[in-house]
Amino acid sequence: MPSWKMVLVGLTVLVAGLFGMFMVAYAYTPLPMGVQQHATEQGSIIYYRDGKTEIARLGTKREIVPISKVPRHVQDAFIAVENRTFRTDPGISVSGIMRAVWSTVTGEQVQGGSTITQEMARGYYDGLSQERTVTRKVKEIFVSIRAGKELSKDQIMATYLNTIYFGRGANGIQAAAQAYFDKDVDKLTPAEGAYLAGRIQSPDAFDKAEAAKNWAPTRERFDYAVRGMAIVDPGRYGQFAQTAKFPKLARLDKKETLKGINGYMVDIVQRELEKRGISRERLRKEGFRVTTTFDKKLMQAAKKTVESNLAAVGDKNIHANLATVDARNGQVLAFYSGHDYLKSFTNNAFDANKQAASAFKPYVLAAWLEKGYSLRSYVSGDGPVTLPGTKPIGNSHDVGAAVQIDRATAESVNTAFATMAQEVGLEEVAKIAEGAGIDKDDLEQAISDHAYGMSIGAGLVTPVEQATGYGIFANGGVHHDAHVVLAVKAYTGKTVMKEADLSRTVISPDTAADATYAMQQVVKYGTARGTVLPGGRPIAGKTGTNNENKEAWFVGYTPQLSTAVGMYKEVAQLDPKTKKVLKDENGYALKREVSLGDIQGADTPTKIWRDFMAIAMDGKPVEEFPAPAFAGERHDLVRQPAPKPTQDPSEDAGDDAGDDAGADPACATDPASCGGPDNGDTGDDPLGDDSVNEDSDGATTIDDGGQPYAGG
Repeated sequence: MPSWKMVLVGLTVLVAGLFGMFMVAYAYTPLPMGVQQHATEQGSIIYYRDGKTEIARLGTKREIVPISKVPRHVQDAFIAVENRTFRTDPGISVSGIMRAVWSTVTGEQVQGGSTITQEMARGYYDGLSQERTVTRKVKEIFVSIRAGKELSKDQIMATYLNTIYFGRGANGIQAAAQAYFDKDVDKLTPAEGAYLAGRIQSPDAFDKAEAAKNWAPTRERFDYAVRGMAIVDPGRYGQFAQTAKFPKLARLDKKETLKGINGYMVDIVQRELEKRGISRERLRKEGFRVTTTFDKKLMQAAKKTVESNLAAVGDKNIHANLATVDARNGQVLAFYSGHDYLKSFTNNAFDANKQAASAFKPYVLAAWLEKGYSLRSYVSGDGPVTLPGTKPIGNSHDVGAAVQIDRATAESVNTAFATMAQEVGLEEVAKIAEGAGIDKDDLEQAISDHAYGMSIGAGLVTPVEQATGYGIFANGGVHHDAHVVLAVKAYTGKTVMKEADLSRTVISPDTAADATYAMQQVVKYGTARGTVLPGGRPIAGKTGTNNENKEAWFVGYTPQLSTAVGMYKEVAQLDPKTKKVLKDENGYALKREVSLGDIQGADTPTKIWRDFMAIAMDGKPVEEFPAPAFAGERHDLVRQPAPKPTQDPSEDAGDDAGDDAGADPACATDPASCGGPDNGDTGDDPLGDDSVNEDSDGATTIDDGGQPYAGG
């Protein structure tokens, strides 16, 4: 046999053997089941309560979209740049493969030769590394051929476009459309599609060039894409090269996700989700769509009202925090923790534990009413009083030896609430407060450290706790735990977490109604008198100022919303020797609280509350509080004073008029309106003490630096 025939036979056998080996290898190379983690990672989006307005995007910038969302001209741009035979090839390009293999074998610079299918396989399937080696290339070929047979071209294109990196931190075509053109992918023009297709060759390098105002590299790639589109589909893009203009890019978004008030919202949302089983890591990677309880209008109103009132105060060391909660469901609608999370990352509305001062007294009142005792009862108005384990507790002004409880609430009489707490027991007070949402450990610590000082506000609370706590009075005695997440959905639209609505009955409706009546007297005739909302909307609330005016509060509510405002002042701690600012291990200045000066609960906190609630309630229906029940039995802790003599002995005043609220028919519905012995004839003030200085806030000094003096 001639030698050339032997060679031909040998080559035939060799090719047949190689083909057989290839087929066997292909047969044993299934389409991988695993997916590279990064290929499917997509960031989560946090929304305001409307489920549409974004607060922030977290984690990987990718939003997976179906191929139906990607216009044909955008797909064609990528085909023109990367793989012009994509619609017809089997998933590989033989010429490209041979070129790449030859370059690798000869040691020359490794060249590409990949199709879109191969690029998809390399970037998507687990087990295909990014190394440019013959072994990896052969495996990639087999997987690509398999993908070409088992997947449709639309499936391959969709996976490819959702996987690749474009620059500006954007993974996937939807994120790229947002990053470069501030629009969704289905709104991209042919020119915009050509730009994005051209830049995937070297996205980071193109980003650096554009940042330096060097547009030549991306313009060159844009022109290449435009010319390629005319080759791919002359009928559709034949004139495109002559008419296409380099698109105008969106301004590079340098805004920090956590800048301003957004960071505080993101922080508390992440914390709630962690408690419920969605970690921060999952939030960054799994593409959740989180709808929060936050109302954008009210968040902005909180910021505006707090910051404008602080500006009027003119002291940068004075801080104010605010929280507003829908009393009917526990949803935190708005809060203010600071001007910029990146500069001060303590989420004060949720975390700033400050002494409640007299804003704690309504829980004592609720415990009294729950015990079956009435608002009509007389309690100690004379001080100081000395109770077990407690330094003497006194009052800021004289209300007489005995005071009726509604008036004691309005004027924030410390001795009244201290002795009421003694009568019902501190444990019962703590039970009510804990049920309303005040931290159990803080309550126990207050009792341990201050005994009956706890009843006038020695314990620590946050604005969110107080707004939620007063919700029991606005909501007929029912407490709903404060929460900030309404729903969580996967990017597919499937609901993965519903709103947490944990509720419990803490006090009776009658107790809630009577306590509300007493707190209405605070804003009508007491320490916060004159506080009104537009339209005469019913409101109730309580002021509070602690020792040396270090903290000042106003907590108030309508039947719909409960809002708490707290203020305090902090200054940097100084080294006593060097006078330099002391800093913590992270380099932040250590702070200490000092007096607010003349600011008390009835001042700036009440004004902030009023300004905010006027906006929050605007347009909402005017709802009335339930009528007071005046339930329970009269339970006097001190003897009711004898009635004052009349001015004219000859005038018949009846049988001790005003001596007993029950003797006057009008008192049956409004005991505070009766002209009792402490009230006298004071015109429109049923509490009968025009001499009370609303600015004094009912402050009561206790000779104990560790205890508050709980002002009104």
